[in-house]
Amino acid sequence: MTTEFKPVQIPMSQRIRERIVASNTRYHANDNIAQFIEDGELDELLSEVEGKLRDVLKSLVIDTDSDHNTQDTGRRVAKMFINEVFKGRYVPMPPVTEFPNASHLNELMIIGPITVRSACSHHLCPIMGKVWIGVMPNEHSNLIGLSKYARIADWIMSRPQIQEEAVVQLADTLQEKMQPDGLAVVMEADHFCMHWRGVKDVDAKMINSVMHGSFLKDPNLRREFLSLIKR
Repeated sequence: MTTEFKPVQIPMSQRIRERIVASNTRYHANDNIAQFIEDGELDELLSEVEGKLRDVLKSLVIDTDSDHNTQDTGRRVAKMFINEVFKGRYVPMPPVTEFPNASHLNELMIIGPITVRSACSHHLCPIMGKVWIGVMPNEHSNLIGLSKYARIADWIMSRPQIQEEAVVQLADTLQEKMQPDGLAVVMEADHFCMHWRGVKDVDAKMINSVMHGSFLKDPNLRREFLSLIKR
């Protein structure tokens, strides 16, 4: 009697995770893991997440077989997570147009408010807010196109985040790309983990800031930046 052995299909998430662990790289909720995902694998990962979400709905005792409203919810939520609200984990940083500071600009530049959307990594509830960015360039700074600030902010915020870490990630990324004398980031956001659950306080907002270089050392520059942003 011959026994046939069927190959065991290793889940896509496990294959990606093994690559990350082998490289001794962190993969927290707000980390980007795009370098460990090969062409075509996101579709397979999406299908895996869809199946897991269908199981969650079943565990919530929802009849997804006969309920026309939830028959495709697993697929919809999986696509939303991977292709939209958490896409900043799975895709590389968007291309950024850089050009030299040919005019030797050294005056304060302010970009914002940029609308940002994220989800708290504690409850996966929405975070909706605005970001202001202040840049004090020097003659050696790389300047970037105006729209790229919004694209980079969206890339970083489109992950499960906490606001305190998100603004640090954004400031560090811009500092590395531009190498200005000073960089400032202020974020103000509504957190639905407070509005929708818990204390259910609909008016509370969170505001925090990160200052680098001259914004940290020069109180007059910091005061000018904070006075000019309109919240």
